Amino acid sequence: MADFDFLDGFAARILKVQGELGKQLDSLADMVTSGVVPGIVMCQMMGSASGYPKVGWAVEPFPFLGFLIALGSCYRLANFNIDTRQTDSFIGLPTPANALLIMSIPMIQFHSEFEWLVDFLSNPYVLVGITVLSSYLLNAEIPLFSLKVKSFSWEKYKMQVVFMIISIILIAFLEFIAIPIIILLTAYKRF
Repeated sequence: MADFDFLDGFAARILKVQGELGKQLDSLADMVTSGVVPGIVMCQMMGSASGYPKVGWAVEPFPFLGFLIALGSCYRLANFNIDTRQTDSFIGLPTPANALLIMSIPMIQFHSEFEWLVDFLSNPYVLVGITVLSSYLLNAEIPLFSLKVKSFSWEKYKMQVVFMIISIILIAFLEFIAIPIIILLTAYKRF
């Protein structure tokens, strides 16, 4: 989902059909796929890590902290639409990248051979920490480069090509563990 998020804007620019309505619809779609869905996933992981649901009809509030991701995503998307500084790069973690980060956690838990890592990522306090960090990174004033390609220029986009090659190599060797590493690499504007 997130790695192809840039294609809709790229296609709109190529076809010369971009506009304000498309920008708003893209943010609405991103809110669902990259905000609500990761919030639900985190809520489920927190619930499982904490032993919820308990027997009976009582609603336990702890797992619902996962929805801070959805709130952080909503604020980020609304702010992104009015922020004119983010045309060729990003300030703060984009919602699709954040969604990949959150969605990688259960995949790492399920597929990792490192028991210590699975235990670490199953700790409810670690999951709260990841939720808070994720919500912060979405809206932090941290410059990140973008994979958006607006023209076919090797000079202008060689960093993105190198980044994609490094990402493919990391995924080949580390599988799902590579996803959080790749997302952290986006914080570097130069390799």
